[in-house]
Amino acid sequence: MRIVFMGTPDFAVPSLKYLVLSGHQVAAVYTKPDKPAGRGRSLAASAVKRAAQEWGLPVVQPVSLKTPESVEQLAGFHPDAIVVAAYGQILPPAVLDIPGYRCINVHGSLLPRFRGAAPIPAAILAGDEFTGVSIMLMEKGLDTGPVLARAQVPIAPQDTTGSLTEKLSRIGAYLLLEALGGWWRGELGPQPQDEAGATYCRPISKEAGEIDWHLSAVDIWRRVRAFQPWPGCYTRWQGRQLKIIEAVPLPAETAGEVGRVVALTPPRQGAAIGIQTGNGILGVRRVQMEGKQEMSGADFLRGQRQLTGAVLPG
Repeated sequence: MRIVFMGTPDFAVPSLKYLVLSGHQVAAVYTKPDKPAGRGRSLAASAVKRAAQEWGLPVVQPVSLKTPESVEQLAGFHPDAIVVAAYGQILPPAVLDIPGYRCINVHGSLLPRFRGAAPIPAAILAGDEFTGVSIMLMEKGLDTGPVLARAQVPIAPQDTTGSLTEKLSRIGAYLLLEALGGWWRGELGPQPQDEAGATYCRPISKEAGEIDWHLSAVDIWRRVRAFQPWPGCYTRWQGRQLKIIEAVPLPAETAGEVGRVVALTPPRQGAAIGIQTGNGILGVRRVQMEGKQEMSGADFLRGQRQLTGAVLPG
């Protein structure tokens, strides 16, 4: 099968890799333009671009797919199908109409739940016990197309967006190959989504990571996991950002001032630092002070004894 692949982050790399290894002809790889990164703000290539270059695949990085020139260039690759995995651009109707076997999307949720740009953190934030991957045919609506295949996986209590993305990216790659083969051979019938069960999720903003201690410990714990590795869940201490890398929700034995820090002696469930929330205690296992290395809460507390009893903002 002749394929044009579209993707940008790490989530998309296994799907591209499996397409190449399975013998499909990848005519071109589309990914978002390089963007400034790091302290030097030098241009950095996407994970998909780096992978495509390793395999010697042609890479195309249009700013937009809406221009006639972009559509003409894409049509010139004569794809049987266009496979999309977290590309980061909306495909216009002129692009959707190019391949005979449609545009096929690898989406990181059990559609119709969590249509949109950030389905993996959305599942953690919602406290879902399960999530998964859906392989769907794309149409004009946002993730509204019929589904070719789904796979469900449990969300473990320790899962973060980072760990769950890695799991789903590999499951999605396997599922893509199965669905693509079945669709090519005419063995799969697309199943319409149930609109009654549709939910949507918005992109995550950098500001979303700032902790509101008035939320419950469970809600903040979910945010710590959902916003790891980006944008991170953080508060402020001594005028600097303090990231909460790993935490656990704990019951509060007595009511306390929201945001107040207590030493947990002995540590509870691996947490040596406790922070009073709107409901319960957030036990802090690992932290990272701005400009410093990540460390355990116990080690941080040993070097910052004045933290005990302080009230954190938010």
